[in-house]
Order: sequence, then C-alpha cells, then structure tokens
Amino acid sequence: MQFVQDHLTEDPAHLLLSLKSAPGIDLKVAAQQIAMRQKAAKKLPFWASYPSLIFPPSLSMEQCSSELTAVYKAKLVSGKTFIDLTGGFAVDTFFIGRNFKEITYLERQQELVDLAQHNLSRLLKEQGIKLNVLHGESVHFIEETQAKYGVLYADPARRGTGNQKMYQLKDLEPDVTQNWNLFRQKARVILIKASPMLDIQAALTDLPEVNEVHVVAVKNEVKELLFLYNGKNEKAKVITTELGNNKEQQFSFTMEEEMTASVNYSLPQKFLVLPYSCILKAGAFKSFAVRFGLSKLHPHTHLYTANELPEQVNGRIFEVLEELKLDKKILKARFPNGKVNVLTRNYPIKPDLIKKRYKLKDGGNEYLIACTLMDGKTAVLRCRLSQESK
Repeated sequence: MQFVQDHLTEDPAHLLLSLKSAPGIDLKVAAQQIAMRQKAAKKLPFWASYPSLIFPPSLSMEQCSSELTAVYKAKLVSGKTFIDLTGGFAVDTFFIGRNFKEITYLERQQELVDLAQHNLSRLLKEQGIKLNVLHGESVHFIEETQAKYGVLYADPARRGTGNQKMYQLKDLEPDVTQNWNLFRQKARVILIKASPMLDIQAALTDLPEVNEVHVVAVKNEVKELLFLYNGKNEKAKVITTELGNNKEQQFSFTMEEEMTASVNYSLPQKFLVLPYSCILKAGAFKSFAVRFGLSKLHPHTHLYTANELPEQVNGRIFEVLEELKLDKKILKARFPNGKVNVLTRNYPIKPDLIKKRYKLKDGGNEYLIACTLMDGKTAVLRCRLSQESK
C-alpha cells in the first residue's frame, strides 16, 4: 500500500516500463491500484482518502456510482435495516448504509464480495453499524431469507450475455418487474437504480406502485434514474435534480400536471432558456414553461423564451443578439476565428454537420442556436451565454 501511495501521481504504464521489479511488490497489481486511485480521486474522493482501501478493475470502477450520486441517494432513505441486493463495489452500500443500524451487502461475484468485506469493514469501523457481507444470488436470497428489511436497494446488471447494454427493466438482472411482489413482501421501502436511457413512462407502467421517480444529472448529464416505493397511496411524482458547481437544483412535477398544462407560444424574445438535461429526460416540456412563466418556441422545440426571467430558472440562459442566415460570408464576418458553439433543437441539420459545412469549431461564450419556430419556419439565433449560466 505504501508503494501505491508513493507513486500516486505517476503514469501507471510508464511506471511498469521504468521499473523492472520491486522487492515484495507485484508491479502489475500496484499499477492497477494507482490507475484506479487516480480515477477515484475525482469520482470517489472520500474513498480515495483512505490509503488502506483496495480498488476493483476498471469495469467495476466505471459502473459504480459516483460519490455525488451516492450521497444523493442516501438522502432518500433511512431506518434500521438496509439490504443492497446488487452490492458490486459497495459504493452505494456504504453511503446509503450510513443512515442505518444494520447493513446487508449481497453480491454474486466472489472477488467483489472479498473487496467489499475488506473496504466496508474499514470505512464503517467505529460507526456502530452492524455489517453483513454475503455471497449469493439476489432473488434466491430474498426468496429464502426469513428476514425483513426497512429498505431494499437494487441496481440491476445492465449487460446481456453478449456484453451488450440492456435498458428495459424486464431485461435486467434481477428483473425487478417480475420480482416486485417478492421484494414488497421483504421490505417496507424499495429503491431501484436504472439506466438513464430507460423510458420513464414505460417503467412506470411496469412499476405502477412507484411513488417517486428521481432523474439525477451531474453537470447537465443525466447519470441515473431512481424509482422509489415507500408504501404511500400516492401518484408518482417526478423529481429532477441537477448536481454540479457545488449546488443542487430541483424541479418536480406529476405526469397529470404535464398532461394538463397549457403553454403559450412565442417568437424569440430577449432571452432563451434551455432546460437542464434532467428536465428534458423527465419530459416536463409543458409544466416547465408554466412553472417559470415562459413561452415555448414550438410544440416540438424544447426551447423557452421571455423578455424578463424569474430569479432562478433550472436551465441554461442565453441572451438573443440577432437572427442570422447560415451563410459563409456572414459567419466569417461574425466569427473571424471560426469559434462559436453550435446547438440545434428541432432542426433538420445536426450541429456537427453545420460546423463541418461552415468550418466552425466550438469555443467562446457565443452560440448559434438553430431551431424551428412557432410558425413552422426555421431560424438561426446568435446568442450569448448568460453570466448566471457559466
């Protein structure tokens, strides 16, 4: 472990080449630990601060939750007993489990079970939490156990037999749709983590008893969908959360609210608002406009406009400078160095093709936003990113 700490800032590949051998050290294992700790410094800074922890191979590091999203999940549940049915590298087990008096970690891969035993016993030392680390298959364990839990958590495996990525709940392991009633018999609260690619409406059809859907984004990239069942006889609420820049912005709505919302349409005014990706993923296209008093550019153009903005809007804000044509001479005059960011919304040409065709490259605070307007015509708007959105 000391060797790893001593070489943490070095390139692991270069280290392997430059050092032929080191007494008592498996250099390949050490190089892997250095590489994974370098990734963990950003993704799992709390864990990376513990020199005694052992990190898994690259795939498990890629698939595990980040510290930011794990801490978010930990805010959703608490109680006496907690079981993580798909323990993996145990990041979620640890951060969620700190809210409980007893943790049960279950995992079907023995090497991950061994890692979890090593790491969790050190992370939870002196916290007074009872820890059970078990090797087994999730559905079989739940079927056989006599125990009941306050909270059951599962992050089903999303890769098929050919290592292809799977998204629908019924295709994952465990199949939470098939085993929902079983899970309900063994836990008061159920929390399921799913792929950001999953269709939310389809998932709610599969799991009609879910009370909350959380759409979690980090720095405007959707990372997780979370489905929470807490036993309440209430219609599902969708909660979108943008995590980043040391702040948390939330927007919540119901599907009924979205369906019944009445939206105003307008040509571009002084400001454009592009909602955060979590809001767009959640499908809050109309309720977003109503909540913030914004007009929409077109039913299928998810851009919003106003001459005056409310104090805080859950999205990126642009100031409209002018409308212009996609013309080489005009663009050369506006952007002599060819630098301008390009976005399209409900527009026939993709940003990459526009950049290629007009020899543009991303950069600076100005944007070309190409879109379809309420009259069905297309437009290209030259905009400046608001200071509040940087």
